[in-house]
Amino acid sequence: MITLTAPKGTTLSCKWGDKVMDVFPEKQEKKSLVSLLGSPEEKPKEGAISWPGEYDIQEIAIRGIGHKEGGQVSYAVEMDGVRCGFLSAPLQDLSDYELELLGDIDVLTIPTNKPQLVQKLVDEIDPRILIPVQNGDAGNFNEVLNNCGAKGIAPEKEFKVKGLPAEGRTVVVLKS
Repeated sequence: MITLTAPKGTTLSCKWGDKVMDVFPEKQEKKSLVSLLGSPEEKPKEGAISWPGEYDIQEIAIRGIGHKEGGQVSYAVEMDGVRCGFLSAPLQDLSDYELELLGDIDVLTIPTNKPQLVQKLVDEIDPRILIPVQNGDAGNFNEVLNNCGAKGIAPEKEFKVKGLPAEGRTVVVLKS
C-alpha cells in the first residue's frame, strides 16, 4: 500500500512500508530513500535524482523524462505494483515519445498551472487515480477541479492507494 501526502507546497511524499520518496521537494530531507527533483543539478546531493534516465533503487523502478531540452524532468515510478506519474511544474505538453516513455500510469499527479493542458494530458494518459497539485493561481486549480468533476471534494491529509478503481477515475485533493 502506498500513502501519498503533500507536506508542503508542491512537494509530494510517497510512503510504502518503511520507505519514503519525496517528489519535487523544496528541500531534500534526510529521511527519504530518494528525492526526485524537477530540474537537473550538476552535482545532486546523495539520494537525489535530477536527470532523465532509468534508475532502480531498492525495488523501485524510476524513469526520468526530460522536457525543454533537458531543462525540466518528470517521472514515471513503479513501486509496490503501482505505476505513478509525477509531472513537473510548470506543466509542459508531452510529445508522443514522452507519453510513450511515461507509459501506462495508474496514479497521476499533475500541476494545475494550465487547465486546458491538464485536461488534454489527463485524456491522453488516462490514469485511474488523478491528483491535481496546486502550483500558483487558485483560480486555475479550481478550474481543473471543476473540469475533473472534483469541485467541492474535501481535501484529504493523506491518500492510501489500496487498489485501483476497476472503472472510471478517482480524483484526490491533498491538503498541504
